[in-house]
Amino acid sequence: MRPFRWIALSAAVWLALAAGASAANRPLLGVGCTAGAATDPKTGRAFTLDYPCDLKPDEKVTFILLLHGAGSDGRWVRQYFPAANYKERYRLVIATPTAAGGGPTPVRMWLADADDAYLHDITDTVVAAIGRRNIRSFWLAGHSQGGLTANRIVCDDYFRTKADGWLSLSGGRIGNAPLNPEFFKGLSLKGFPPGAGPPGGGPGISVTPTCDINFIFATGEHEILSLPQDSPWAERYACGPRRREPDVIDDRPGLVDGGPKSGPPNLAQGTTARPGAAEVFVYGGCKGDRLVADVVRLDKGHTEGLEPNVTQKLIRLMLAAPGGKLNAR
Repeated sequence: MRPFRWIALSAAVWLALAAGASAANRPLLGVGCTAGAATDPKTGRAFTLDYPCDLKPDEKVTFILLLHGAGSDGRWVRQYFPAANYKERYRLVIATPTAAGGGPTPVRMWLADADDAYLHDITDTVVAAIGRRNIRSFWLAGHSQGGLTANRIVCDDYFRTKADGWLSLSGGRIGNAPLNPEFFKGLSLKGFPPGAGPPGGGPGISVTPTCDINFIFATGEHEILSLPQDSPWAERYACGPRRREPDVIDDRPGLVDGGPKSGPPNLAQGTTARPGAAEVFVYGGCKGDRLVADVVRLDKGHTEGLEPNVTQKLIRLMLAAPGGKLNAR
């Protein structure tokens, strides 16, 4: 072979490989893979997008829409539940928006009129970018009022055919775990304005969903009075008795401190982030392999950031649950 032809072929091969690498690692929505600043094209409102930096075309992923609680924002909840730190390991795509605020209370919170269309738009945008057949499962996850917002919307006309599960991060349990009365000390909020929570629900009080979903409840030990042994959601799927899995032990703290911003410490509201342990309860043998689980973080309250190992345990529970609603559409 003549030298110039070898050079031409080599250049062609190099360009093809480079093009393949570029396509294999294309930016999702044109933003960076870690804390990417994405925009809802319909409302112009921003949200944070995290996805594997080595994401391949047609790769199967788990999509999480992560909602903050009242008085918070997307930046905070992204640190509180740092699933984005494990997006490569578990092949996660995570959209973390922030509520509009400016509603009937001075506290920023999710409201139906101000935010539901925004959450729909984000979901449509991310699903279109990934490809719905590449989404093995789709979860709504939310802390506090964000969890109750997930409870409110997970079975609405839009999400009921899309969402495979609800991860409640101190955002209400199906078969309620009553809040510790100490939780409300120093707080002015005793209830929700219209559109801020599920009808019939309230702070820490969820309602029973009307569609089929997987459900995980994670809570701090000090923020509830007790964890019930039974679960109406487990009964719905004829699950067997709950079994206790090995405790999750963390020797490193979470990323955000909890507790009141002023006044005396309140264990129910949370204190300084620190290492800890969590009890894990799973109801086995559910129809359709449905997942129903409770996770109790010992000696923790409402707002200490989740530690690395318990964060990963919650992710693994989500990945073990059946999904595919978006694939069936």
